[in-house]
Amino acid sequence: MARFKRMDVLNTIMNTGIVPLYYNSNAEIVKQVVKAAYNGGARVFEFTNRGDFAHEVFAEVNKWCAKECPEMIMGVGSIVEPATAALYIQLGANFLVSPNLNPEIAKIANRRKIAWMPGCGTLSEISLAEELGCEIAKIFPGGEVGGPAFIKNIKGPCPWTNIMPSGGVAPTRESIEAWMKAGACCVGLGSQLTPSEVIAKGDYGFIEQKIRESIEIVKNLKG
Repeated sequence: MARFKRMDVLNTIMNTGIVPLYYNSNAEIVKQVVKAAYNGGARVFEFTNRGDFAHEVFAEVNKWCAKECPEMIMGVGSIVEPATAALYIQLGANFLVSPNLNPEIAKIANRRKIAWMPGCGTLSEISLAEELGCEIAKIFPGGEVGGPAFIKNIKGPCPWTNIMPSGGVAPTRESIEAWMKAGACCVGLGSQLTPSEVIAKGDYGFIEQKIRESIEIVKNLKG
């Protein structure tokens, strides 16, 4: 069962403006990344469902997180069908993120009042997602869909739409500023936040610093 209410999850995502995402089959490494993000100020984290037995890794990390990082809202990404959504909800996921738009996932998420951010690539998909109860639409892959200009053009006729780009976002001032000024309500930060060489060296301070800098950039832009 989710530890956080759906509205609290959504407000935290939009207020912080940063959603770190990461997957590793080693639960201890995931814990270190989550802890670094937490120390850097992140209060939302997306564990991506990318490998065999990933749900077991999430279950361990989520239980650990409740004790060691009690304010961290743990969610799960790469959810493409309702069965997997139900599995992770049972394991305590507080929100779900998808690379696609599957209306059947909306039924599962809404029934349990879990925030769901589906992947969209057109205004029609975004509008359908909103009809299904989605508060934040994920555009994916952000760079290939059209970059910041895509969001700016969507926000013109649909200023009420909340959009989170994922894929093509870097933890730099130039990148975050471009997306936020175009109208993004938050950004998903993935591989450029956790480069393989950083993980290999165990340089979790790099991740903590990048998170802190990214949150400060968003804060200044929103301020």
